[in-house]
Amino acid sequence: MAFEFKHLNPWFWIHKILPRTLFARSLLIIVVPVLLMQIVVMSVFVDNHWRKVTSRLAFGVAGEVAIIAEEIEKGADEKRIEQLANYSAQKLDLLVTFEQGESMKPEIITHGTWEPFTVRALSKALREQVRRPYSLSLSPDDDWVNIGIQLDNGVLRVLALERRLFSSSAYIFLLWLGGSSIILFTIAVAFMRNQIRPIRKLAVAAERMGTGKEIINFKPEGAREVRQAGRAFLEMHERITRQIEQRTTMLAGISHDLRTPLTRLKLGLSFLEDSEDIKALKQDVTDMERMVNSYLDFVRGEGAEETRLIDLCTLVRKITDSAKRHGSDITLTSPDELFVTIRPLAIERCLSNIVGNAEKYGTKIEVAIIKSADLVEIIVEDNGPGVREDQLEDIFKPFYKVDASRTKSSGGVGLGLSIAQDVIHAHGGEIIPSKSTKLNGLQIKISLPS
Repeated sequence: MAFEFKHLNPWFWIHKILPRTLFARSLLIIVVPVLLMQIVVMSVFVDNHWRKVTSRLAFGVAGEVAIIAEEIEKGADEKRIEQLANYSAQKLDLLVTFEQGESMKPEIITHGTWEPFTVRALSKALREQVRRPYSLSLSPDDDWVNIGIQLDNGVLRVLALERRLFSSSAYIFLLWLGGSSIILFTIAVAFMRNQIRPIRKLAVAAERMGTGKEIINFKPEGAREVRQAGRAFLEMHERITRQIEQRTTMLAGISHDLRTPLTRLKLGLSFLEDSEDIKALKQDVTDMERMVNSYLDFVRGEGAEETRLIDLCTLVRKITDSAKRHGSDITLTSPDELFVTIRPLAIERCLSNIVGNAEKYGTKIEVAIIKSADLVEIIVEDNGPGVREDQLEDIFKPFYKVDASRTKSSGGVGLGLSIAQDVIHAHGGEIIPSKSTKLNGLQIKISLPS
């Protein structure tokens, strides 16, 4: 029922038809009112001007034909008919002939776009003034209108120039309307492109910032609101950069301050005789050192690393080969080579965390690299106990640990997948966890722009 109601809603179809880009929608806002105005103007012009002018012209021609028909019916001889024909040709632009004793079939023949309007107006005028059977023939390929009038003693043929029945102002008006519309539309396109360009540049700059790339040659421009948004973006970028630099400097000090006493503890414990208590203390110091390194890796990130074009297949193969040396049953399915622009160290650390996570909880791991039109997908699956569906989104939270089935003997602090997610998002990609349909464990699918 929801599907049916959605498709019955007119706004659903309007949303489907509307263009997606701001440039196209802005042009639509300009073009639609102009087209509606032109339709209204054309309707008013055709109804109130062109029809009336055509009717008056037709009324004049029909009156002249009626006078000629009455003169001939009064019993004019051939000489009189010849005089009427000469006079009509010289003064009225009408070619008159009379077919003595002939008859005709009343009919109306017309072709073209504007000609039917003219014929209707002339037909009405002939009915009102001539009041005799008549025929009309008008074609856009001919400059003459053929009028036939059935008289008592024959058929009157009148050829009238089309310009006597048709006003050329219609063509002039259409040319003016079309020409002005094209000029206005061209100006609107140029203006809208100029207005949209700063917004597009701002979007590109924001995208580069989101993926950790350097923002090159961006300065606020355009309308006041767009410049205001550009300045706010630059200030935000500056604050974030300054905050990252301060955090990095602070963490460098923390790293030095924490590792120095840990090194002293390790050195002091190395001089003591081995015992169960000493072994436990050494293990505690090792765990503390590993946790400190994990914390620092999580907050430090890889922001200073530049992007490079590298072979992703070679990088992933290096990680899987390392896992094989650890004794893991891991397979890789990938093309021979696939070059992408990434931060190699960050991606290597991300994939190492994911593969290492799979090594902890599974005995069989499968890795696949798939190339599509605009994406590169890396899929890592294991045959471990998996994660409940309601906990899939939580595994990326810092320090989050699922139930004991996936944390036993791991020794981790719950930051590996958080670091992996940060790296993928910094590359403008997406990381999605799900249940593995092939190995029944956990599947991690990474999508990166190609």
